[in-house]
Amino acid sequence: MKVIKHSEQVLKTALISKNTHLVKLYEKLESREKCLLNDAFQSDSVLFRPITLHSESDWISAHPEPTQDFEQFYHDPCRSKPTSQKSTIYIQPIGSFGDTKVSTEDYMKWLKDYCEAFYYGVSVKILEPAPVSHTGCTFRVNEYTRNLQIHAGDLLKYLKKKKPKDAFCIVGITMIDLYPRESWNFVFGQASLTEGMGIFSFARYDSDFYSASYKGRLKSVRKCPATDYSIFEDYYTPAITSVVLLRSCKTLTHEIGHIFGLRHCQWLQCVMQGSNHLEESDRRPLDLCPICLRKLQSAIGFHLAERYKALLEWMDEEGSGMEAELRNEAKMGLLKPVEEFKEYREWVLKCLDVLQK
Repeated sequence: MKVIKHSEQVLKTALISKNTHLVKLYEKLESREKCLLNDAFQSDSVLFRPITLHSESDWISAHPEPTQDFEQFYHDPCRSKPTSQKSTIYIQPIGSFGDTKVSTEDYMKWLKDYCEAFYYGVSVKILEPAPVSHTGCTFRVNEYTRNLQIHAGDLLKYLKKKKPKDAFCIVGITMIDLYPRESWNFVFGQASLTEGMGIFSFARYDSDFYSASYKGRLKSVRKCPATDYSIFEDYYTPAITSVVLLRSCKTLTHEIGHIFGLRHCQWLQCVMQGSNHLEESDRRPLDLCPICLRKLQSAIGFHLAERYKALLEWMDEEGSGMEAELRNEAKMGLLKPVEEFKEYREWVLKCLDVLQK
């Protein structure tokens, strides 16, 4: 295992900059906010830790990229910025999610509310779910895995037509596997950052996806007519477990972060780290390191404490324990599965403790 450990001065410069104007902007932040952000370059920090590489297949080893500090982000002429006319994040569900329409609606609301807490101050709206047939996309049955797949590029074309005029960005999500071209086995997602669009699949976040017993695997490989979408009727979609919800929240906020102009993080453990595989993605934390947090704060303008409170509220809403026992059985089945967020919740509380001392 390799640890990427930057010096205090390097991290301090990445966070604050040596640019006089940006230093003055930093000094205008609330004292408790600076206290939290400064934890980035404290050698004994318990909140923000160095990145660890576990193998040569990890993203940073396999995909060398230039770093992006706050100054580079701030002065990037190509990054997208929310405006009063284009300020809403739209999420377009494609295909079904979960076993019933009710669970689909709940899952979408959970994702919407999480994104609104993560990108605190930005409105998030869910568009009406679209059947695969409405997208007009190309699809195939993967000849090796026998998984049904839809063409990512075609879905981006569909999203471009659907993008509302007040959209900062539009992201499509699906529980069906994606592929970008015939020669590729699969892709987790694809985006057009300049046009504020992305399409992402959560299919491989199901714990059984890679097992021989995966229910979504078709019994035979067959060629379907290009306009016959009947194969998608009653297509298997996994239950929305706490693991699936956590992975979905992580991926969605990571990819929308790119649309805001945040590149892959190489400073500290951060949700904006790149990942080559599911194991590496699972190692990433759910939230931003201080350097990426300052980037997002400068783009949106939120108070750090209010953002963390919103994230905490998202994890705590709908109750648990005795409150849950008071609900009827039907409602019990719809409680948000946040068991896997326990470690993140404890971390958010520690950040709030710094901000509210």
